[in-house]
Amino acid sequence: MTVLSAAALVSMVATTALAQGSRQDFTLVNRTGYDISEVYVSPGKANDWEEDILGDDGLEDGDSVNITFRRAGKTCIWDLKVVYSDDDSSAVWHDINLCQVEKITLRYNRKSDTTSATFD
Repeated sequence: MTVLSAAALVSMVATTALAQGSRQDFTLVNRTGYDISEVYVSPGKANDWEEDILGDDGLEDGDSVNITFRRAGKTCIWDLKVVYSDDDSSAVWHDINLCQVEKITLRYNRKSDTTSATFD
């Protein structure tokens, strides 16, 4: 193996590892008609929601946020919780395969009083 091809192989392995480490990253789109004050993403079946990933920021209706995982997750299955800023009510989705989902769009149906999500 030449030095050039060995360097190319190392670069390819590093790029693949980097891509796999961020494969759970996704975009969250708020089309609910309401502002969202908190967003939690936790490994599936975890007993703790961990920290609000929005921090002091919120997610206004019509806006989106890119959610980036800084740690190398060993699971593809995650749970998502959002909390609305107007009344602190929340909506939860379980068992989302973030290795296959790149965008989650949230919508609220006033008639049925339910928040739904589409996964792309």
